Amino acid sequence: MTTLLGYRSLVREAAALRSGASDPVDAVHRSCDRIDAVDPYVRAFVPEDGRRARLLEAARELAADGPSDPAARPALYGVPVGVKDIVHVDGLPTRAGSALPPEELGGAQAAVVERLRAAGALIAGKTVTAEFAVTAPGPTRNPHNPAHTPGGSSSGSAAAVAAGLVPLAIGTQTVGSMIRPAAYCGVVGFKPSYGRIPVGGVIPNAVSFDTLGCYAADVAGIALAGAVLCDGWEPDADGPRRRPVLGVPAGPYLERAGAEALRAFEEQRATLAAAGYEVREVPVLDDFEQVVEQLFTMNRYEVARAHARWFGRYADRYREQTAAAIRRGHTIGDADYEAARVRRAAFRERLADDAATAGIDLWIAPSATGPAPADLTTTGSSIMCLPWSNAGLPAVGLPAGRAANGLPLGLQLVGAFGADEELLYGAAGVERALDGAARAHADPADRP
Repeated sequence: MTTLLGYRSLVREAAALRSGASDPVDAVHRSCDRIDAVDPYVRAFVPEDGRRARLLEAARELAADGPSDPAARPALYGVPVGVKDIVHVDGLPTRAGSALPPEELGGAQAAVVERLRAAGALIAGKTVTAEFAVTAPGPTRNPHNPAHTPGGSSSGSAAAVAAGLVPLAIGTQTVGSMIRPAAYCGVVGFKPSYGRIPVGGVIPNAVSFDTLGCYAADVAGIALAGAVLCDGWEPDADGPRRRPVLGVPAGPYLERAGAEALRAFEEQRATLAAAGYEVREVPVLDDFEQVVEQLFTMNRYEVARAHARWFGRYADRYREQTAAAIRRGHTIGDADYEAARVRRAAFRERLADDAATAGIDLWIAPSATGPAPADLTTTGSSIMCLPWSNAGLPAVGLPAGRAANGLPLGLQLVGAFGADEELLYGAAGVERALDGAARAHADPADRP
């Protein structure tokens, strides 16, 4: 069997396609050949009859109708992209990982897909999601070890990039559905500030938190995609930028990480300090249990209302985890929900004040509680992403170290609200520092 892992640089592939060194038909065959060889084992994509023929037709149309001048070609010209199956794409059914009739779930093409297509991208297909982006896992396996979960709910999108099926994939995060799969699958995940990418045309989970994001093999690929997908993207500022000050959120939140994640995090802190970063411990989130309760009060209330019509008609077709979340939402009244909203607003303000008082530019923390569990009935714990999603802050998950069993671990970087560009600039520097340290400590026989 061919290796399930693959590396495809979005920046390099996009540059080759724009320049004419590669063409969209080549890109389609590259992705479809890889999907045919690997996806029977990984199961990152929703099965689709005629995928290659559909994509070849789209690629030939793009080549015929697109700009002949390479300089005029858009940023993602000819790039195959996976799209999470809660996002509507014209010509492809939306199933949302559920047993509901697809015609019930249909809708207008999502704004994020319009942006991808305007940038020249080809939609390689729908990627597997946990049912309705809650917690009931889909069939996707972790490319590092198929006995382990890839995380969720954006399982297929993270696994598709890790397996080299596509160089870019779209996911969503409500609590931890982008950053956790990035860590488990060993890729870079980006969850922008809440609202930075329009969510029109996306089946909602919990509307106060739902955020579109993307996966790529490295931060440079995320930055290329971010400029296409995000509202009001600002190009790099002229002149040198200072190195960000990093904050460690000491206290009960950080204590929720497991032993292997904390060991790796201590090594990452030491590596970054040795590379010249100022790393400050900041005691925060003393009321973390109350924050968790507040988020899930809002989340479950909103999940129940998003599914009011469908659940009323098709409750018997929902999986146990999703139905339990909806039924929990039915028990939450309007007054409790409004009180939780007030508490969330106060939490956001307090967290921003804590960062400002401590002089923190970026928070750093483990992306997940540990490596991907050897359990395909779960998508893992979202707890390490919860406070940042609650505050609507942008986050990047970087591959960072490995557990004793060889599975990847991740480091999460969190920026200020709306400062997504600064976050990605900082993440690129941290990525270089971590990669440099990893190469320095590698066995000489493994070095390039």
